[in-house]
Amino acid sequence: MQLSSPSRRDFLSQTVRWTAAGSLLAAGMGHASQTVVTHSERPALPRTRHYQLLNVRLEEGFEREGNEVIATRTALYDITINDGKFIAIDPAGSARNSDLANWDAQGLLLLPRTRDMHIHLDKTFYSGPWQAPRPRQGKTIMDMIAREQVLIPQLLPTSQARAEALIGLLQSKGSTAARSHCNIDPVSGLKSLEHLKLALANHPDFDCEIVAFPQHGLLHSKVDGLMREAMALGVQYVGGLDPTNVDGAMQASLDAMFQIALDYQRGVDIHLHETSPAGVAAIQYMVDTIAKNPQLKGKVTLSHGFALGTLEGKALDQMIDGMAEQQMSVASTIPIGKLTMPLPQLQAAGITVMTGTDSVIDHWSPFGSGSMLEKANLYAQLYRGSDEFGLSRALHIATGGILPLSNQGERQWPQLQDEASMMLVAASCSAEAVARIAPVHATFRRGTAVYAA
Repeated sequence: MQLSSPSRRDFLSQTVRWTAAGSLLAAGMGHASQTVVTHSERPALPRTRHYQLLNVRLEEGFEREGNEVIATRTALYDITINDGKFIAIDPAGSARNSDLANWDAQGLLLLPRTRDMHIHLDKTFYSGPWQAPRPRQGKTIMDMIAREQVLIPQLLPTSQARAEALIGLLQSKGSTAARSHCNIDPVSGLKSLEHLKLALANHPDFDCEIVAFPQHGLLHSKVDGLMREAMALGVQYVGGLDPTNVDGAMQASLDAMFQIALDYQRGVDIHLHETSPAGVAAIQYMVDTIAKNPQLKGKVTLSHGFALGTLEGKALDQMIDGMAEQQMSVASTIPIGKLTMPLPQLQAAGITVMTGTDSVIDHWSPFGSGSMLEKANLYAQLYRGSDEFGLSRALHIATGGILPLSNQGERQWPQLQDEASMMLVAASCSAEAVARIAPVHATFRRGTAVYAA
């Protein structure tokens, strides 16, 4: 179990140790106030299944001025955890059990764990020497694929170690789960998948779904057979990529992808970057295909889906209605650019919208931090959520919809018997945690600490 900050040197030398850095937060019982942090030594987090966290800050409700939410009320609690669940939530100091192991959170805010639902753990520069991507101007996706065909053999010898380092980074940012796309291509064959599975086997404290991803084109690179072998090895999702721009045959490419999913009774998660009318046509073809094959309903994720950002008015409404009817989900990195994804409209229609890192650093981008709080921050900025209420609601994109307070300001998490997958952050409330991208001090998966700062 990796419990310390996953620095490159610490990870590679396997000299991981608990550190005793702590924080003392303003512990007032009224309004959430600006965080004041000092550092003091304290014991390591409990490693037992049954323990108490003392002086944990929980959100209690919203403060309003008229109809406007202007602040968040919090209070300190002692929380008892056993067998991965919350079994008691008591006002601080009222029900302490000296027979149980305990740890003083000193006012750190408890938030739900986060999930990174679109990442490529199998191919990353992370934990290796600095390497910036090559210039992208004037390059097509086929140029990028050609570049990757050179890089993959260079990355394979260290891909397992790098994946493990990246898992440690995600845990240090509050994530206990991910969905990772994994290259299935003629260059690496099934080696990238083999190395990723080994990395995940070394981290049973990290839940990860795998998508078999034909990065060099399902038809273009002729990997139908390899994709089927990946399914036989237990991969959960069939992936796909730009059926027009890469495979040059939209219907044939999508049909091949869906056929694998049908044959192996798996879900689908397809990269679709295309912003031309062909991208819109591809989404519509997916909606129609799911309608003809009800066993796919609720099992198809559209990753990126930039073509949705080209639609507006009735055309967008009709597309969203079709996607909602087929229970499609969307995985978005919340991109900054000329097109703004209609994420709030998708969610208003009942479509599940997830977010992910995509890349921390690789030959596509060097800008990822691994923080889903950062994605919530970006969501709030793009969709005008800079006030207390909007910032607190933006957290949902990082946690899979779990929020401490309901829209009405009633505490809905944590509840007794909820799974204790959570993080402790240096913030006074959710709004501050999102706005300031609060440092994560500890991450827990089902009650077990998997990271401590």
